[in-house]
Amino acid sequence: MNSRILPVFALMLAVGMFFVYVNPMWSGSIAETKAEIAADDQALQTAQQYAAQQSQLAAARDGISQADRTALATFLPSSVDNVGLILDLDALAARSGLSVTSMDVAGAADQSKKDQESLPGGQVGPVASVDLSFAASGPFSALETFLTGLEKSARILDVKDITVKGSDTGVYAYQMTITLYWLR
Repeated sequence: MNSRILPVFALMLAVGMFFVYVNPMWSGSIAETKAEIAADDQALQTAQQYAAQQSQLAAARDGISQADRTALATFLPSSVDNVGLILDLDALAARSGLSVTSMDVAGAADQSKKDQESLPGGQVGPVASVDLSFAASGPFSALETFLTGLEKSARILDVKDITVKGSDTGVYAYQMTITLYWLR
């Protein structure tokens, strides 16, 4: 009879140890650890893909000539550079025969808010803009030359508004608003 009780007792002890110790460990902390390892493996794979893509983009960037990169930086600069821009516009106006009387960077904060509101979810876009208002005077042919110079400019800009006040002397007064763009 002892020979039958001992195996039954051992079986009951094994079942009890399974439900009390092994099963909670296997489904609890070991399962959590396996899930963390799987998440870490996924993050590692994503990081490796990111590093590969980064090296591809760096190789593509290095394939662009320095002259082309300089032209791109002029086309869409990384900052607004108000002083340099005002000096460039003043020089263009002087070459065209216009006399600039005033310049004002108008509503940079308002324009930034407008840019943010235009994207879904309030996200900030990669390109920012600012309005530059200025007043000038000169003959109409000088205005045409100035606008042609703006059109051929290497920098992205929009002429939003032009107001012309007439004169009997042939020298007109102009009020212009230009929108300038740059990368954030």
